[in-house]
Amino acid sequence: MTLLVTPTLSMRKTIIATVCAIILLVGNLTAQAQKYVGGDISLLPKYEEHGAKFLDNNGKAISGPMIDYFKQQGWNAMRVRLFVNPEKASAEHKGEGVCQDLEFVKALGKQIKDAGLAFMLDFHYSDTWTDPGKHSTPSAWTSTDPDQLAQTLYQYTCDCLNELIEAGATPDFVQPGNEITYGMLWPTGHCYPDGGGHSGGTFANFAKYLQAGIRAIRETCPEAQIVIQTEMSKSQNVTNFYKTLKKYTDDYDVIGISYYPYYHGTLTTLKSVLNTLSSNYPDKKIQIVETGYYHKWYPDNATYKISTFPNWPATDAGQLQFTKDLIATLNEYENVDGLYWWFPEANEYGLNWNTQRVTDNWYNASLFDNETGRAMQALYELKNFLTEEQLGIQTIADGQMATDNSTVYNLNGQRIDVQRPALNGQRPILPRGIYIVNGRKVVAQ
Repeated sequence: MTLLVTPTLSMRKTIIATVCAIILLVGNLTAQAQKYVGGDISLLPKYEEHGAKFLDNNGKAISGPMIDYFKQQGWNAMRVRLFVNPEKASAEHKGEGVCQDLEFVKALGKQIKDAGLAFMLDFHYSDTWTDPGKHSTPSAWTSTDPDQLAQTLYQYTCDCLNELIEAGATPDFVQPGNEITYGMLWPTGHCYPDGGGHSGGTFANFAKYLQAGIRAIRETCPEAQIVIQTEMSKSQNVTNFYKTLKKYTDDYDVIGISYYPYYHGTLTTLKSVLNTLSSNYPDKKIQIVETGYYHKWYPDNATYKISTFPNWPATDAGQLQFTKDLIATLNEYENVDGLYWWFPEANEYGLNWNTQRVTDNWYNASLFDNETGRAMQALYELKNFLTEEQLGIQTIADGQMATDNSTVYNLNGQRIDVQRPALNGQRPILPRGIYIVNGRKVVAQ
């Protein structure tokens, strides 16, 4: 038997008021600038497959997929690199983590999207690492004709994006090239940021390759934002690069920057770059797509020694203070809407060095301690890059409360008595609606 209930006028008013409140809240959140915080987790599947033991900051084992744990700490975006044929990389580079072919990225990208996180895809357009010191052309791309190389890059980009879309891993952000301050596809695309040629390459060739990648992204993945990434080895390189690039194309959405203080300088230097970029390109968003700082064993080859940063010793506390200071600086800029920690997942704890290790050398600027498996404090600090609105909203499935001792108010400031379950282990139940729980806005579904 089916029982039909006709809502009374009072019931209808209550339903309408609740719906309007939800619409208003969602509208206010949408009006606020979306910001993204997370990490480049390109080796996370390897650590999980090999059995690395991840612990929280209190030493408690983390259960479940690490992507879920990062999300629980407020992260809402992840970045992943893609190589053309990493099997062709040197043994040294493979030992540093070069392994991300298309099948690898499709699987990890789908995990990211299934978790409800934004996905940034980083094309390296090489078989191995690319950065300001190296941008080797993929071994299979044998032509030296710039027009043919541009067409190959275009088709490769289209093919990769189509496969990612089909796999359920549609990127939200795409980088057509990694740290391209000095061009890409060397030697033909080797150039200086000010537009000069380098070692037989030209900026015009480089721009041709970049435009081919941009065209492929716009045609294949039109909803994605395009990120153009440079680094800050010399601050004037950044400003020179985008000034030169504008002569060829302005068709991108985000200026992406790598900022590692031990190579790129103080926050004062970073602010100078951000000031110039914000002034010269007010229509572009800016994201720090790579950053990091050491929690032990500061690198000997750092351009700026640890003595430059007395408030940031190579300790857990020093790494945390760097993170707080960086976030405070970035949050001064309305157009800076992204922050990604590079290689936060590095953690060789619990792995047999001879048979299970993921890399040949420990990376100690990650957000886990390779010796203990414990999460660093900075991991939990990164969420503070987000706006209060993004931090303040929480969704509770089936109206369940997160804890059984929460203080709950409705949107009018009236305290609500929450139904307490009789059985231990169950959570209190909230009727569907919008509430203030422990000072944070909550939507109970």
